[in-house]
Amino acid sequence: MDRTELLRFLVEALEEVGVDYLVVGSSASMVYGEPRLTRDIDVVVDLRADQVPDLAHCFPAPAFYVSEDAARRAVAHRDMFNVIHPGSGLKIDLIVRKADAFDDSRFQRRRRLRVLPDRTVSFASPEDVILKKLVFFKEGGSEKHLRDVAGILQVSGRAIDRAYVARWARRLGVADIWGTVSKRVKAGAGRSSRKDPRPRG
Repeated sequence: MDRTELLRFLVEALEEVGVDYLVVGSSASMVYGEPRLTRDIDVVVDLRADQVPDLAHCFPAPAFYVSEDAARRAVAHRDMFNVIHPGSGLKIDLIVRKADAFDDSRFQRRRRLRVLPDRTVSFASPEDVILKKLVFFKEGGSEKHLRDVAGILQVSGRAIDRAYVARWARRLGVADIWGTVSKRVKAGAGRSSRKDPRPRG
């Protein structure tokens, strides 16, 4: 099973059980930006405790590993649990939706994208992917999050609602990081536009 097949399996399971969701993280940043290697699929789920057994049943052992106890704890504490596919080494991180204004906004602004030939999948908007990446960078300092943001701006920059990003960046305490990344990408685009476009040789 590859990542595309696992994403299909996951989406079918969530929709069968009736769980609202949105794909986030690197899977989303690659849709709006530039590709990079990742073995995880990150999904925010609006999961209730009574839906846990049905969802776990969709991932039977030994093909999958999922702990119902961990899933119930995640729902109770609005935390995260995993589904693992041992055969491929792939992992799904299921992140229970927070009861806050930002997750309300993320779910309201989600997009249905046709990343599979025969079905659409719910993704976080590019603006919300950017915002979460900025928060992750602030919390952990990993440059990969800033590279993902830069990739989104370079590929989808004209479609980005920068006023929305700036507004939420202030509320989430990452306005300074957003300003730095924006300037860096703009400066890089300026250098590229000044290059001689004529072929050489």
